[in-house]
Amino acid sequence: MAALETLSNSPARHLYEQLYRPHRHAGARLAGIGYLREALARAEALPCELPDTLAALPAWMLAHHRNALARYAGYLEERRTGAPRRYFSGRAHALYALRNVAPTKAVDGAWLYGLLMHWPDRRYHGLIRTYLEELGDGDPAANHVAMYARLLATQGCEHWQDQDDAHYEQGVIQLALANNAATFTPEILGFNLGYEQLPLHLLITSYELRELGIDPYYFTVHITVDNGDTGHARKAIEAVLDNAPLGDAGDYWRRVRNGYRLNALGMGTTDIIAGFSLESEVVRILKRKSKAGRGAHSDYCRIGGRHVNDWLQNEADITTFLAALQKARWIRRGEPAEASRFWRLIDGPGADMFGVFTPYEQTLIREWIESRPNADGGAGSASGVRCDDPPGRAPASRARAMDATLRRGGEWVADDEVARLQAHLATRTTGEQCMQSLIAHMAPALHHTPVGLWATREFARRLAFV
Repeated sequence: MAALETLSNSPARHLYEQLYRPHRHAGARLAGIGYLREALARAEALPCELPDTLAALPAWMLAHHRNALARYAGYLEERRTGAPRRYFSGRAHALYALRNVAPTKAVDGAWLYGLLMHWPDRRYHGLIRTYLEELGDGDPAANHVAMYARLLATQGCEHWQDQDDAHYEQGVIQLALANNAATFTPEILGFNLGYEQLPLHLLITSYELRELGIDPYYFTVHITVDNGDTGHARKAIEAVLDNAPLGDAGDYWRRVRNGYRLNALGMGTTDIIAGFSLESEVVRILKRKSKAGRGAHSDYCRIGGRHVNDWLQNEADITTFLAALQKARWIRRGEPAEASRFWRLIDGPGADMFGVFTPYEQTLIREWIESRPNADGGAGSASGVRCDDPPGRAPASRARAMDATLRRGGEWVADDEVARLQAHLATRTTGEQCMQSLIAHMAPALHHTPVGLWATREFARRLAFV
């Protein structure tokens, strides 16, 4: 992952950066404990849909699963009768959601990392199996973090680190749990229980991404792997039951429920989808670009009586600048983007601003230009779209280039760090020493790098014989 900028007024983002580092210092881990205690205090005041007793968990899971599928069936019937997409007004809206949930997806599965220390205890094998499957058992094509990174790369959304603090909160919770499992084991079991249940939004997201020509595989694989029969949802229930203390389990169940509630904190997928505004996102992008564009333009022409360099000096002027561009007919709203002089500066043969805007940013600007001036592009505003022959999952060349850093000719890349780990393991005299070495190289920040992938595969192989 690219280095994150540290913002002093963004505590969640700053702690996320500290906990994500391969070599974390003790202060970051302790800060994670403090963050979790504060988050749990907030979570405890939230409602909880879990049953009152542990014994009712299996029936609750089955009812939860059936409810999600019944609601999805209702959604499909609505679409068949002409209802518009429920989530995404267009491609730009969908890419916005994918980009803004990236801080959480970049640490997918991390909350279970700290439980690897329990590998000799079969009560934890289901959760460790879940963690290894999140990491693709060492296969980069199946590693969920690498899979999501490829999805972002194919859509030009790989630069996502400039988001608001709220978008980092779920990721911080997961990393803090990963680094403090000994202190928060019941909470981890509860968080995992909530995260691995089948949510309605996953089903709808997969359906609508496919309609928009965006590969939904990352989401469809979570629908299948989280199934309630033999998948992660079932393993989550079994882990909670297997680790319950004999006798009075009241405090244990209270802590599990609080961990479950942690899933409700921060910006969730549906919150992000609902918060989209096409015009606001275009303005945000242009404000960001103005920092690099100040002083870089010529003074050949004026727009609204001012030179472009003058417009870009103050971010507060960007909204007025866009209005001036429309008044001068540089931007022709509601028409094909190619009819606008501003768009031709961005895209096409000889574009003067070639490379200034990423593919994601170009998608936003195109849709904004082609939308009606009063259409904000919020959720549910699109007309219905039908796609009887959905596109295939052919990855773009930039995604294949990422895979090439992990594989070479179908073989694992034995870089220097992997070779050092192999040599280190050869000196370990006991199975426990080897497993502890592998755990150290499977830290959340490393689990989609070549050495982390190799360590994951080796750990999965050795665990099968425990």
